[in-house]
Amino acid sequence: MKLTVGVLTLSDKGSRGEREDISGKIIHEMVEKINGEVKYYDIIPDERELIEEYLIRYVDDYKLDLILTTGGTGLAKRDVTPEATLAVIDKEIPGLAEEMRRVSREKTPFALLSRAIAGSRKDSIIINLPGSPKGVRENLAAVIDILPHALEILQGKMGEHPKSFK
Repeated sequence: MKLTVGVLTLSDKGSRGEREDISGKIIHEMVEKINGEVKYYDIIPDERELIEEYLIRYVDDYKLDLILTTGGTGLAKRDVTPEATLAVIDKEIPGLAEEMRRVSREKTPFALLSRAIAGSRKDSIIINLPGSPKGVRENLAAVIDILPHALEILQGKMGEHPKSFK
């Protein structure tokens, strides 16, 4: 199954063309591993209402399977990505964010300061990733293999899990 993907980079400097979006490029490369194709990619400033608007558009209008945000997950005053995401999702998927923090914590204690969340809206999954290229690579690698299965369940394309053999 080909997954349709949206990448939303949250960066004041990036949106003004003052910084190259390396994190967004890493996401483009990594989603190929799960047969994902980036259909929409935008760089916007850290403005909560604007982030909400884009997330809703990516899901409701463009009907993307997976939306990956990068940036705005820290403690700075302008870091509002988790709040925007919480405002538009139907259900939180805490295990994904927990696993991203757990894996990152093995590399740096600062991973505990991440406020990234993951959740679903309609038939789409939205995941917040850090803004740094290293953080994007580590966090996305921690959960990427489970995403096709999660989407199959969310979209009703898979029934019960097969019974395990003992």
